[in-house]
Amino acid sequence: MTSNGIYESGISNPDDPASFAMKEKYSTSAPSDDISTVERNSQDDGGEFVSGGRFINTDDPFPLDPNAPVEERQLTIRALLVGCLLGAVISASNVYLGLKTGWTFGASLFGSIFGFAILKPLSTTAPRWLGGGYFGPKENNVCQSTASAAGSLGLLFTSGFPAAYQLGLLSASPRDDIGRLFTFTICCAFFGLAFSIPLRKFYILKLKLVFPSGVAAAYTIRSLHVGKTAAMNAKKKTKALIISFCFAITLRVISEYAPGLLWDWHIFYALNRLGWEYIIAAESWGWIWEWTPAFIGAGMLTGINSSYSFLGGSFLAWAIIGPVIVHTGKAFGIPAVTSIPGQMNYASMSLTDPINHPSPRYWLVWPGTLMLLCTSFTEVACNFKSIYSAARIAIGALLDRFHGDVHEKNNAEEIVDPVPPEDRVPFLLWGGVLVASIAITCLVMGVQYGQNVGITILAIVFAFVFSFIGCESSGRTNINPVTSIGNASQLIFGGIGKGQGYSVQRGELLNSLSGMLALGAAEQAADMISDLKTTHLLRASPKAVFCGQLTGAIVSIFMAAGVYIVFSTAYPCINDLSYTTCSFPTPDVQSWRAVSIAVSSSTLPIPPSSGYTAIGLGIAAVISVVAKYAIVPPKYHIWVPNFNAIGIGFIMNVCTYPMAMFFGSTIAFFWRRMFFNHYEMYCFAVAAGFIAGEGLGGIVTAVLTIAGVSGAVYGTTVGCPGGLYCG
Repeated sequence: MTSNGIYESGISNPDDPASFAMKEKYSTSAPSDDISTVERNSQDDGGEFVSGGRFINTDDPFPLDPNAPVEERQLTIRALLVGCLLGAVISASNVYLGLKTGWTFGASLFGSIFGFAILKPLSTTAPRWLGGGYFGPKENNVCQSTASAAGSLGLLFTSGFPAAYQLGLLSASPRDDIGRLFTFTICCAFFGLAFSIPLRKFYILKLKLVFPSGVAAAYTIRSLHVGKTAAMNAKKKTKALIISFCFAITLRVISEYAPGLLWDWHIFYALNRLGWEYIIAAESWGWIWEWTPAFIGAGMLTGINSSYSFLGGSFLAWAIIGPVIVHTGKAFGIPAVTSIPGQMNYASMSLTDPINHPSPRYWLVWPGTLMLLCTSFTEVACNFKSIYSAARIAIGALLDRFHGDVHEKNNAEEIVDPVPPEDRVPFLLWGGVLVASIAITCLVMGVQYGQNVGITILAIVFAFVFSFIGCESSGRTNINPVTSIGNASQLIFGGIGKGQGYSVQRGELLNSLSGMLALGAAEQAADMISDLKTTHLLRASPKAVFCGQLTGAIVSIFMAAGVYIVFSTAYPCINDLSYTTCSFPTPDVQSWRAVSIAVSSSTLPIPPSSGYTAIGLGIAAVISVVAKYAIVPPKYHIWVPNFNAIGIGFIMNVCTYPMAMFFGSTIAFFWRRMFFNHYEMYCFAVAAGFIAGEGLGGIVTAVLTIAGVSGAVYGTTVGCPGGLYCG
């Protein structure tokens, strides 16, 4: 989700008229006033896409601006510092949002606009020794790319690691494992960066894939720096971003002290209090309205196809299938702690007897997970030719280094690199990063996790292979199915563990760690190559951007793990299944844990009725994807259900986020239809501010909880069911 899905989790459809950027990471970015939704793949329409009736080139570098000063410095200390700072904010937000829904968001838009807002005034007011001097689009690209790298890797801590703690595979709490968390994150931080360099030639220069987030970032940066209205546009976008950011963080913190009034509206509970006795069932099944800026903003970015499919999946699971399986005795709830007559808790994950006495949440995890896997890998199968070609060219580039330049000469006319040799990333740099990453990973996995070198090398090979899938998917659809990629790696290494005769617990740890290596590599590679697409369009230096990404990756190591520890300390339910309720639904964690158990156990712990339903819905997902590519014309792809989003709706045990995203995407759809220019100017800046603001507000509330001054201690329960605090 950008996450599973919608970063894998992050689900975006380029044919959706209101869609833009999310990953199963789910990752986001947004366009400028010159660019809207990517509606066609570059191979389908000659490398151009439609924006408000205009065709915009997405393949070739922007024309040179004869009036622009020459950028003598692209890689600067100020760009790196500001990029790392902004990436840290997004990293914190992504851990919060990922634990909530499995969606995470890229820092491209946030880094582009906020980086400009900080560095442009500094460049004109400060002396050169203190950060002054010309600030242009290429340096902005370095700042934005650094932010992207610093904001990544949150998915490790919204999927694999919480699942490992729930299964008892690590220490009692993340605080006891802080050293191991940091070192493992180091293992994942740099593979993707190194992998993205040999893949750049194929995906950007040969196939000319769109990479919607990268194109959007390029046009956003260009609109801030180039043209007669650039200064005015920059001021408007920055103001919208700052206001929405401040509003979101303020609402998130203040609502902690009055959640029933300012955050969650328990409408069906209120109707029950007014005398409608049986409507309490809707409250029990999680149908609660929540004023969450982050997911209203997410809906504004992802568009109606993904958001409507997400809500449709939730409705199918938690309004139709869930009540049916409870009524027929296939799943069982427990009385809610509110003591309200008729109110039940259907979200328990107790595993006392998961086959014969499952909760609805456990029962629904399996169909949701299989839909995610079937959808993601059917998409890959439909595009296998280009993935094979990318692998062949990347491996050929490595062989050139050891067998002369014959391969390079044969392909000289096929792939022409417009970047001057001095601005290209040298082999010794990215190759050195790759070799160092392999050595460190083998050392960490052997010393701290007891995994032999052969298994680790094999895991790295699969991580490289899965990086092709992430880049291919991200370049074509802006969806990076990283959680499904991690799950696929779990399946492979679960089989290896069984073949080696490992114990169940050791097998679960092996498949979890190997899956996270693949997830981290695919996430980083797709993010970084998207940034290199921005670099290509802006005629910036790939070497400068790569160095910025390396710097940002260092920050991501400590931010992602550190924020996870903060949340785990404030909300122990993230890692402990004994809690009957939790502020974080953790959908990616549930699917990750389910796969880990399934591939390591001697018998499948799946209720038969759940398994049959999963197979049926998985087949439906495969048919849907194949039909989309083979039968449905591209202009009608918006009407094809998005089974990635539907699957997430099954796994997520609350319906607040699908409804919020439905609300946001509907607003964006009509905003775009009725006030297109206004929409292009403000929509994506507002959405990015909402997402980052609520994420950072979540960090503040976690700190308040740890300090003992949270809303649970000093807040009001007005509007909360049964008079119990509902924050």
